[in-house]
Amino acid sequence: MDNDYSSPWYSLDWFAPSTLTSFTWEHTVYLYLLIAVPLLFGLRWLLRYLFSQKLPVAVTQKDLRTSAINLIRLLPEFLLMFVLMFLLTAMARPQKTNEKVEQWTEGIDIMIALDISESMKMEDFTPNRLEAAKKVALSFIKGRKQDRIGLVVFAGDAFSLTPLTTDYDLLNSYLKDITCEMIDKTGTAIGSAMAVVTNRMRESDSKSKVCILISDGENNAGNIDPITATELASAYGIKIYTIIIGKEGPVPMGQDIFGRPMMYENTIDESTMRKIAKIGEGEFFRAEDNKALATVFAKIDQYEKAEIKESRFKDTADYYYIYLQWGVIFFLLWLLLKSTFITNVLQD
Repeated sequence: MDNDYSSPWYSLDWFAPSTLTSFTWEHTVYLYLLIAVPLLFGLRWLLRYLFSQKLPVAVTQKDLRTSAINLIRLLPEFLLMFVLMFLLTAMARPQKTNEKVEQWTEGIDIMIALDISESMKMEDFTPNRLEAAKKVALSFIKGRKQDRIGLVVFAGDAFSLTPLTTDYDLLNSYLKDITCEMIDKTGTAIGSAMAVVTNRMRESDSKSKVCILISDGENNAGNIDPITATELASAYGIKIYTIIIGKEGPVPMGQDIFGRPMMYENTIDESTMRKIAKIGEGEFFRAEDNKALATVFAKIDQYEKAEIKESRFKDTADYYYIYLQWGVIFFLLWLLLKSTFITNVLQD
């Protein structure tokens, strides 16, 4: 039988074990009564045989023959038995129920502002700070659903790499292609980055707007003060998480002509990044290796989960009418035959 139960009512598929076991039965008590129907008819036939009047008839031995045709007289009773069984099956109310679940969510708008200054090539992360940040950002995007995400990159200047979008394939493509050479101007313009983030998100009507600011240094470029830019972002309801990646002090980057790692002094303005997170009502994080950075993004991912709403409803279809129709057909046949000669054929 088809899975959509589209067979015509007269199809024998309705009596297949696979079909009957696939139903849910609203009144199972009638199914137990089905067993009693053939038992009652069997008992009736036995009592009739034992106590029916038998007339002595003198016949020769060769005339004492039985024939299967004698059983025709039982046909109306078999029809009546099936009528009762079909009616009990219909009264048991066979049904097919499909529970449907609809889920939806009001997505979050998230801007990732990524520092791509020259210091992001430092190798206290594997293989370096920028590649480590890109890897965890890719993993973060992969875990989001229905959220609009955008990218801002900054060094001595800042620009929007992608607008807010749910096209995660596009985001991944742009994120993988990010390099430190995308911006010629050197330095770290955190204030400019926050201004670009605000400009991208100010017209958003999302109930939750989030910025994840990733940098390894201090603000030393741009013409916008980071705190002023953050206060403007906060006025637009943007929640800000700040992440400082990398160690302070001598950090390896590249090799000299003898294959030895070259060390560079790295300075970090942790105080400013903490203030930005506080004004933005977010949280400040410090990550000094790949594992710590992955943990930070995992925490933010848990903090900023959109509420998933769910609607459940049941689609129930009744199939009692199938067996009721069979019962009506057999009842009409019983009425047709019960008063005919078939009932009494060869009775004697």
